[in-house]
Amino acid sequence: MKLHAAKNFATFVMACSMFASAALAAGDKHDHAHAHKPLHGGVVVEVRDMDYELVAKPESIQLYLRDHGKPADISKATAKVTLLTGSETQALELKPAGDKLEATGSFKLSAGTKAVAVVIVNGKPATARFTLK
Repeated sequence: MKLHAAKNFATFVMACSMFASAALAAGDKHDHAHAHKPLHGGVVVEVRDMDYELVAKPESIQLYLRDHGKPADISKATAKVTLLTGSETQALELKPAGDKLEATGSFKLSAGTKAVAVVIVNGKPATARFTLK
């Protein structure tokens, strides 16, 4: 009898695991009270219930953070961004600037540029990956 119960439990755990994987694979088809749309004309990705919006211009790189649809406190946040355009790589550090993290300078960007941001908010790191349009 114990063996039968163990098999049923293992089947139950496997089914739950498959369901969770399917839910994660569904992407943005999840039930949140907020949309994952750009509010500043950038590209948005979600990492652990936080929206990261990257606004990339040749003279500035800006990163806006929203926690469940509301602006996140970035006063003590830091971010390092790596831009990959063709075979060229640029690494930069973003600092708090009002309601965003920002770096200014001269940046080579084009459609298809990839950006990887490592952001630390309240001591918790997160990595967000973007592809510019």
